[in-house]
Amino acid sequence: MYLQQLSFLNFKNYAEAEISLSEGVNAFVGNNGAGKTNLLDAVHYLSLCKSYFNPIDSQQIKQGADFFMINGVFEKNGNKEVVACGVKRNQKKQFKRNKKDYQRLADHIGLLPLVMISPYDISIIIEGSEERRKFIDNVISQTDHNYLDELIAYNKVLTNRNALLRQIADTGRYDPELLAVFDEQLIASGTRIFQKRRNFMEIFTGIFNKHYQFISEDAEQVELIYESQLLQDEFAGLLKKSMERDRVLERTTTGIHKDDLQFNIHGMPMKKFGSQGQQKSFLIALKLAQYTFLTQKNGFKPLLLLDDIFDKLDDNRVTKLMQMVSNNDFGQVFITDTSMSRVEGVFEKINVGVKLFKVTEGNIDA
Repeated sequence: MYLQQLSFLNFKNYAEAEISLSEGVNAFVGNNGAGKTNLLDAVHYLSLCKSYFNPIDSQQIKQGADFFMINGVFEKNGNKEVVACGVKRNQKKQFKRNKKDYQRLADHIGLLPLVMISPYDISIIIEGSEERRKFIDNVISQTDHNYLDELIAYNKVLTNRNALLRQIADTGRYDPELLAVFDEQLIASGTRIFQKRRNFMEIFTGIFNKHYQFISEDAEQVELIYESQLLQDEFAGLLKKSMERDRVLERTTTGIHKDDLQFNIHGMPMKKFGSQGQQKSFLIALKLAQYTFLTQKNGFKPLLLLDDIFDKLDDNRVTKLMQMVSNNDFGQVFITDTSMSRVEGVFEKINVGVKLFKVTEGNIDA
């Protein structure tokens, strides 16, 4: 699978642009603020129906315009897939595949899988557990439509249960029957989600370790550990034990919405003891493991987007990374960087062809 053509109108800092792409490595080079990352975000929209960086669609519209449009022509298994995304101010987002509207955007997820590596990914390490759960959910959702439906169902019940707990605290009227209904629904969806996450992590951890060892040349010992309350007890038992605490705090304190990933280096938390280069290597290994997992599950290669990837990596790790992503295990690759000579030098060193695009203030020249 690869993206043949990309075009857009009024998207971020671009009034209009259209480019033809290589099946291999595509590099977008220009100064900071020129719009390199915006190109990658347009590709992300076509794959996952949203921006990688900002959840508010209307804020992606170029200043002074009323709408944006993104179109992509993909080749997949010998067939052409034409995908279009349109957003008008104060209107519902439109998403089409081969000129047919989607009834649910969730039905598009996984059709054109994508992995993005960006400096913004540091939030996975330094921020709270929600960022790490999003990472897990993003990977599994691109291979399992039922998982996304389960997540939606779980979060809806969780919202209702928390509202009931607040109502009980406000009114003093305890409604055990309604609470039991919510608990039953929460347990059903939550247990299925937990089982899928656990099964995923059993496979994913081994893939991650191989990628990190390759990038770092075994320079560090790292660990990726799945943490869930459901590893210690069944969900029903957890809810029963936490009932009094839930009523005091007016929210559900146990469940899969508390799951987390632990990142360690030499037995210590990566967040506190990893250097910037080590943290970036860890994130790259996570995302490359995501790529490998999606390839194995889907039977074809996702798109790989590498935003400002050379920053904070030493030359040796950059070369190892580019060797990895340029071989037959990977398909179409998109890279951004500020230095034309650096990009040319890296790919000359590993004897791999690259299609270069020069980006200047909303203009793209091949």
